[in-house]
Amino acid sequence: MISEQLHTRLLENLSTAIILLDKQLCLSHINAAAESLLGLSGNRHIGEPIEKILIAADSTIVTLRETLDSGRPHTRREAILTTTSGGKIAKTTVDYTITPIEDIAGSALIVEVQPIDRLLRISREETLFSAQESTHALLKGMAHEIKNPLGGLRGAAQLLERELDNDELKEYTQIIIDEADRLRNLVDRMLGPAKPQNLSSTNIHEVLERVRQLTEADAGNRISIIRDYDPSIPNFTADPERLIQAALNITCNAVQALESKPDDGHKAIITISSRVIRQFTIGGHNHKLVCRIDIRDNGPGIPYDIQDKVFIPMVSGHASNSGLGLSIAQSIVNQHQGLIAFTTDVGDTCFSIYLPLEVSG
Repeated sequence: MISEQLHTRLLENLSTAIILLDKQLCLSHINAAAESLLGLSGNRHIGEPIEKILIAADSTIVTLRETLDSGRPHTRREAILTTTSGGKIAKTTVDYTITPIEDIAGSALIVEVQPIDRLLRISREETLFSAQESTHALLKGMAHEIKNPLGGLRGAAQLLERELDNDELKEYTQIIIDEADRLRNLVDRMLGPAKPQNLSSTNIHEVLERVRQLTEADAGNRISIIRDYDPSIPNFTADPERLIQAALNITCNAVQALESKPDDGHKAIITISSRVIRQFTIGGHNHKLVCRIDIRDNGPGIPYDIQDKVFIPMVSGHASNSGLGLSIAQSIVNQHQGLIAFTTDVGDTCFSIYLPLEVSG
């Protein structure tokens, strides 16, 4: 007969998060992996109803009761578990399986929880990289097809202008030349900047301070900018001017979003923060140290219908926006072997720039 003590030791040494519930759906045991995942101490919550531990978990409670009543296991994919840890609300995306049990004293259900946030993030990153590469390849082909006839058109207009004696007619040829140049510049902007040329030892906070100054000069007193920097971030090799451009493109978008924000009595705020992340995967490559820059605003959020397309050129939620800023920013960060990702909701949109602090050759 296996003792209850051995059961407990087995549960505690599993890397899978395990929660045991009684027939009243009160917590009877939680292992170390589950404590870490949910950010709580099991000893303090033993005997508490599960609805006091998980916030806004109505659908989960229904599934638990159905499992109790039917006696059949249930599995949920990509469920959101919401908890409070240290006074802060935390959300975790998980897969979980609920299984009725009879042989563990005091328990009626065993809940196995697998966090999948990291897997989902890696999947989203791979999709972003793939979409960026496909878009860039398409634009390169389109640029070639557009630039060739534009060059011929411009050259023909210049030759025609030389043959004309009438200044009024020359105005028309000059319009042709100017518009051909404008279209060429637009195509070049859509392609994004070339590879970084001015690589040097870069202090990311000097970059962010320059971005803050430029943003404040543009927004004036309409928007407050809050800084939350990690001074321990070391210098790394980068093109600081290009990084300024990338971050500035994001803050400019934030300013536009905040200016369209309904007057709800709350101050428009942009928060710029920096942190170091260890052992972080970008595009399938694991990096020992990564600098994460968060640019967060409390605007209305990104419209749902363009959330999957924000890094595609010419896509914008603002009529006055060319839709090139985020595409160019992503290209710049990609050239530094990094990535830009985002989360968005009403009142909380955050663009995160991930930059490896060690760059391979």
